[in-house]
Amino acid sequence: MNLTGGIVLYAVIWFLVLFVLAPIGQRSQADVGEVTPGTPAGAPHNPPLKRMAIMATIITTVLWGAIAWIILDDIVTRADLVRLFG
Repeated sequence: MNLTGGIVLYAVIWFLVLFVLAPIGQRSQADVGEVTPGTPAGAPHNPPLKRMAIMATIITTVLWGAIAWIILDDIVTRADLVRLFG
């Protein structure tokens, strides 16, 4: 894995983790009873974006480290994947 591949892998994992974390613990505007005019009642009420971004970064760093280790130490190679799914 080269530098570009590592950055792309990190970005993809980060967005996947962010989208998994986004609905956890969210309360809609209808749940709170404060629907802003012009928005749907199911829209999130005051989402904690900064906390979600920090959590996504921490989780992604751990996942990326494990995946990079697997790739760089040739624990699983392309030839292994071809044999498995080939």
